Amino acid sequence: MASQQSGKEAVLYRMVTPDHMCPHGLKAKDLLERQGFRVDDRHLASRDEIDAFKAEHGVKTTPQAFIGGTRVGGYDALAEKFGVAEDKEGETYRPVIAIFAVAALLALCVGWLAEAQAVSWALPGRFIAIAMVLLGLQKLQDPGRFATMFLTYDLLAQRWVRYGYVYPFIETGAGLLMLAGVLIWLAAPIALVAASIGAYSVFKAVYIDKRQLKCACVGGDSRVPLGFVSLTENVMMAGMALWMLIALI
Repeated sequence: MASQQSGKEAVLYRMVTPDHMCPHGLKAKDLLERQGFRVDDRHLASRDEIDAFKAEHGVKTTPQAFIGGTRVGGYDALAEKFGVAEDKEGETYRPVIAIFAVAALLALCVGWLAEAQAVSWALPGRFIAIAMVLLGLQKLQDPGRFATMFLTYDLLAQRWVRYGYVYPFIETGAGLLMLAGVLIWLAAPIALVAASIGAYSVFKAVYIDKRQLKCACVGGDSRVPLGFVSLTENVMMAGMALWMLIALI
């Protein structure tokens, strides 16, 4: 190990072979540079070099960063040291916020293209329909994993397991039909029933049974807590469906 010079300097060993460049090594180098370090970037260019480095330093993975001659570790260890580590286990509303924000922007874009004005009376409906499609798309990435999480609180899915696999298609399909304004007589009632069941299921699980669960609204890997946001999603979907049904009369 070369000794470190004075100042903010770091030595980074990372895998850079002809057929693979470790992304965590790139992230570690970027993080060190953003923290003001001059990085002595040392590439491990072959399997033999990688194995020899691991054996010499008694580590199982690369990259490995050294600051002041002391090994800090890989990217996660650096992120923790500098206080920028992401909470990978805790609850977060970030996925839902991102989807709702994109849905709002898409609704504005659709309004501008359709009516040459971004804001109109149809904006709320477009926003809800687009949000339904985006949320349904998240669930469709892995219907099985979504269904597993959905079963923990949805009352209909607990009685009919296949409903957990059908729900993503209901949400996505109803959102598309509502956005297009076609087959409302079919899409709206289905969405109203599904959203009403969902809203009651969330309300019962969170506010009556006092259970602490994760919401399956953005798919089976969600860290979004089941609660107000989940309830709001279902209420908006039900309200949209009811409004469109009334408009048909």
